[in-house]
Amino acid sequence: MLVFTLRRLSLFMFTMLLLTLLSFSLNFLFPGEAIINLSGAINATPSQLIELNEAYQTHRNFFWQYMTYLSHIINGDLGLSMASQSDISTEIVNLLPATIELSLVALLIAMLVGIPLGFIAAIKHNKLTDNLILSVSMLGYSVPVFWLGLLAILAFSINLGWFPSAGQISLLFEIELVTGIQFIDILLSDSPYKWQAFSDATAHIILPACVIAVAPATIFIRLARTSMIEVLETNYIRAASAKGLTFQQIIFRHAIRNALIRIIRHVGLQFANLVTIAMVTEVIFSWPGIGRWLIESIYQRDYTAIQSGLLVLSCFIFIVHILTDFIYAALNPLARGIKYGA
Repeated sequence: MLVFTLRRLSLFMFTMLLLTLLSFSLNFLFPGEAIINLSGAINATPSQLIELNEAYQTHRNFFWQYMTYLSHIINGDLGLSMASQSDISTEIVNLLPATIELSLVALLIAMLVGIPLGFIAAIKHNKLTDNLILSVSMLGYSVPVFWLGLLAILAFSINLGWFPSAGQISLLFEIELVTGIQFIDILLSDSPYKWQAFSDATAHIILPACVIAVAPATIFIRLARTSMIEVLETNYIRAASAKGLTFQQIIFRHAIRNALIRIIRHVGLQFANLVTIAMVTEVIFSWPGIGRWLIESIYQRDYTAIQSGLLVLSCFIFIVHILTDFIYAALNPLARGIKYGA
């Protein structure tokens, strides 16, 4: 396990170095002066520009400039937003928890819906149920997320009035920001309307989370179906059947547990796809997350915010991917070996 951990950590460090190198290179590719793109100080006076050039070592070679840029990132200095002239690190700290909350709820919905349907399709292999589930999954994967989001607002918010169409929580509730994750902050608050606020936050998150979960759920259906079919064809399942176990006992005692282990290793990859979908969904539902902020920065040509947002999102996705690798390795000892640990 130690070798597995060291390999994953070294891979994380190498990937982050490549990401920071790409982010640093963007300063020279974006229009304008590189020092302005680095710092975001578009209204800097000549004396302030001299201080910024000294702080970022722009008079030295490319290597030293990159090392100075790394030191600023490590110290949490991501510059100023060109649009608002506010500290980018503060904005990301305030906005990232909302995206994490929405993405995790969407991932949970996708797994709770997709995995059982995939198992049912595998058990009913090549039957009407299997074909129907695969057809629905193909349809769900093909629907554009922006169209699905607008359709969901029209159907469930405007026509039926079941869910709110925008925001994270009603303005009637004043919840103190502690962790940034709405549900945790509500539970930590001393408000007498705590449970009403919790119910309102739940109503706000259901619709965007379900829209985000559609595409990952269809992928989980296919992954679960393939995994279950492979497990049902293994020798130990045949041996269990030969011992006299019923089909239900085989499924619930042996097949589901082993099929789930194979699915876990793909959760990290699907999470990257899910965060990408969440960025578009945050704009549609006016969700106060980093995805919406990043897309608005692209429209405003806020180059400092663009490179910082991409760096933070990429780091977050890679951390989730590593965590799923550790969970998979903990459940499957074979994954810790040299063959699978690379």
